[in-house]
Amino acid sequence: MRWGHGLVVGKFYPPHAGHHQLIDAAAAACERVTVVVAPSSRESVPLELRLRWLREAHPAHVRFVGVYDDHPVDYADPAAWEAHTAVFREAAGTDRVDAVFSSEAYGAELARRFGAQAVTVDQERIRTPVSGTAVRADPVAHWHLLGPGVRGWLTRRVIVVGAESTGTTTMARALARHYRTRGGVWARTRWVPEFGRELTARKLAALRLTRPGAVVEDVTWDRDDFVTVAAEQNAAEDRAARDGSPILFGDTDALATTIWEERYLSGGAGAWTPSPGVTDRVRAPDLYLLTHHEGVPFVDDGLRDGEAIRAWMTGRFTGELAARDVPSKVLTGCYAARLRAAVAACDDLLARGWSFAPPLSHS
Repeated sequence: MRWGHGLVVGKFYPPHAGHHQLIDAAAAACERVTVVVAPSSRESVPLELRLRWLREAHPAHVRFVGVYDDHPVDYADPAAWEAHTAVFREAAGTDRVDAVFSSEAYGAELARRFGAQAVTVDQERIRTPVSGTAVRADPVAHWHLLGPGVRGWLTRRVIVVGAESTGTTTMARALARHYRTRGGVWARTRWVPEFGRELTARKLAALRLTRPGAVVEDVTWDRDDFVTVAAEQNAAEDRAARDGSPILFGDTDALATTIWEERYLSGGAGAWTPSPGVTDRVRAPDLYLLTHHEGVPFVDDGLRDGEAIRAWMTGRFTGELAARDVPSKVLTGCYAARLRAAVAACDDLLARGWSFAPPLSHS
């Protein structure tokens, strides 16, 4: 290796392929590398997330240090330079810096202030045509240049909920298929099946090993089961978001799990308090789609609880969604009408784009 200690400084707002190229260049040329992630406190991507995304992408001899830097940005002001350099120097530690790697014009001056060699990497963005500014302006156009963690964080999550046999699975699958047919970045659009249904099937199969004639009503549930359902559903959703398109569809979520827990464990006796292990896992998606039971025939596939509770379930979902600060759309009518309404709601969500707090700009 040519240098002992290399330094990289940036906001990484958010990290993208150009950043990874820069860090990889430093890692290949230095025995050890310190990457100082230094956003302003006004920015809207949490510092800890940036550090996590970067650490998972680079080798162990690259050290990542996070620090907020709210000093004014003025490349012509020596006092501003001193303030920024002091922040970077403290974060980098006492080990001498031999080389400063940068893709920005300010890299030479930063290296001079560290008494180090300046190494410029793809400043003209020829090899990797991307910048943080471009990503923030249009994440979809640069989706292929974002790592799994960033994609997972940016993905618009649409959750389909509803009573049994109202088409939640059909709708989630159909929406994913609809967006995949658009091609390009959308070709990897995914949907996440309902884990609770999978667990029901497992429980019933296990029960039938000793009771061959067992039916779904014989399956028993406890609070730990619903915690498992919520945790597994979240985990599956997060995995899919890291490896999909800018929109992801889920067949149910932890909020729905709280209602199913109430259904199975409350016994209809007065007020019900869901398990903290479930409620703690409830997250706000970007959009809820509620499949109404009216106009949809009940089909008993051997894993369903019964037609009689569908109206109650629809009412519970309606009430819960109304009480939350999350956009929602009730799907009614025939299948084609429901799909059209769902696509329109999702297109509207995507048209609103992504909002990033502006970074401190050059004065």
